[in-house]
Formats: sequence, structure tokens, C-alpha cells
Amino acid sequence: MSAKPKLAIYWASSCGGCEIAILAIHEKILDVAAAFDLVFWPCALDFKKADVEAMADGEIDVTLFNGAIRTDDNAEMAHLMRRKSKVLVAFGSCAMEGCAPGLANFADRAQMMRYIYHDAPTVDNPEGVDPQPQTLVPEGTLTLPGFWNTVKTLDQVVPVDYYLPGCPPEAKWVAAAVEAIVSGQLPPPGSVIGMDVTVCDECPRERSEKKISRFYRPQEIIPDPHKCLLDQGLLCMGIATRAGCGALCPSVNMGCRGCYGPNEGVDDGGARMISALASVLDAKTPEEIDTILDTLPDPAGYFYRFGLARSMLQRTALAQENGDRRAHPMAEVPHLDPKLKT
Repeated sequence: MSAKPKLAIYWASSCGGCEIAILAIHEKILDVAAAFDLVFWPCALDFKKADVEAMADGEIDVTLFNGAIRTDDNAEMAHLMRRKSKVLVAFGSCAMEGCAPGLANFADRAQMMRYIYHDAPTVDNPEGVDPQPQTLVPEGTLTLPGFWNTVKTLDQVVPVDYYLPGCPPEAKWVAAAVEAIVSGQLPPPGSVIGMDVTVCDECPRERSEKKISRFYRPQEIIPDPHKCLLDQGLLCMGIATRAGCGALCPSVNMGCRGCYGPNEGVDDGGARMISALASVLDAKTPEEIDTILDTLPDPAGYFYRFGLARSMLQRTALAQENGDRRAHPMAEVPHLDPKLKT
């Protein structure tokens, strides 16, 4: 029997970039292999759910869980990995904030299914077939996990011990997390592994007093490479985003999109950004404000691209089937197995 601690890595509703980020630590992956027994990583190795179910509760020392929770299967795996793990890490923006999957909370399940399988320009579905939880075929019954109305963050489903932000997390912070785990020098439970200042503190661009009279899309201007992008009218979320990436996007003339989430002490990064912009718009009347904001397409998508599911909004309100009463944003999904509810 090996005395090494056991490590698990799991991928729920996300793009897979976090799995690649783990490999981006390069030779430090050898430190991981030397320090841990990798007991579950279905993306990379031949592990099965049954392997985890057969383990004792708490037998896994650390699980890196990436991806949001948007299906019954995601929730079941979140509960399983929580039960089997001493330490559960929300790894990456999807697990921590909902990220791009969380933008689906601006719609609901019915709207998404209608567009994806019927109304999208590239769809060819003349018979109007919709995916079903169960489909009978000659070989037996095919099943799909229940698809939720509301995308949730990992800690909205199960308790989480640590958070590692980013879309995906930068390799240096993955390495830092690995070193902290290997050495046993973990921060207090509930901590975010990384920096607690903003991207602006990492960005070398020169900032001046801001007075924004309009916003530009990146293709509309060639920005000054030394001047703050927001000063030039390019939306940059750096003033409301946790540092840790090295200001990579601003360094190539792209405004920060906010993937590291709000910095320490801020509950809602989108609201923080809206508040910051309100103080720098070069406008005196509501009409002038509207004129400037008209040059900013999809403000909701900009301000909540990564954090809608974790924000104060969490989602748009849902109408109940039995009337006009509005559902609380985090209302339980009706078809979810009761044993998965928290």
C-alpha cells in the first residue's frame, strides 16, 4: 500500500481548458506524480465513477474540481467528490463563478433548447426532435442527465475548501497550489489561492484622470500601447478584477475580461465595474449617459461574462408554470433527485 496522499481531478460543465492548465505546469507535473497517487482523472486516464464510489468517505486527500454545475450528473459528481475528499478545490472560473456556462442564466432551459435544436441558423431538424432524459432504442434505454434551468457554482451545491480562479488558472498559481498542498502549508479554509489586488496593480500602462465620452470595440481603434485602455475608451475590467494573470490581455491591447473574478472584499464584480464606470462617464444628463452606453454592446455580457452565477443577480427571474409568481434565482430545480439537494 502506498503512503502517498491521493489526488483526484474532475471536469464538470466547462471547456476543458483547466485540464490543459494542469499540464501547463510542465516539469512540476513530475512533482505531482511523486507526491500523490492520482486516483481519479477520467479526462486523462482510465478511471471510472465506480472506482470513486468504492473508496471510503474522505479517502481522497485533495480533489481539483473544475466546471460549473448545470446537470444532474454534475451535481451527483460534486456530491460524490465532496464526500470522498478531505479537501475540495473549486479549480478555475467555471467552478468558482459559473464563467461562460453561467451566462446561460440569462435564459432558461426551454429557451435554450428551442434555440439550440430548432431556431439556430445552422440547425436542420425538420422533425422537431428534442433530446429526452430517456430514449428507447432496440438495444435498450438511452439516458441523458437532467439539464438544469440554472447554472450553479460548485459552492452553491457543496461546501468548498479553497478556490483557484482563472479561465484557466495561470500555471504559476496551479504550481503554487500544488506546492502548498505538497508542503502542507495551505491557507485558511475558504481562501482564494492567489493575489488580492486588482489587474490594474499588475498592468504597466500609464493611467490618467478618466473621462469617457464613448466606448470602442477592439477593431475600431489602434490603441496607444502605453496608455490605459480604459482611458482610451476600450472597456477593461481590470479595475474590478483580481490580479494574478500578469495583465496578459492588456499587454496585447485587449481589455481585461474579468476571468479572475472580483478582488478581495468584493462580492459582485459586475456591480463594482458598473459603479466604477458611473464615476468616469463624461456626461451630465441621462440622455448623454444613454448615448455613451449605446456604444457599449452587450453590457450584461461584458460585466458578467465570468461571474453571473455567483453574482447578486445569479440569474434572470423564472416564471412559475402555475402563474406569474417569480421564482427565487436559486430555487431548487424540480426534477433534481432529492438526495442531491443541499
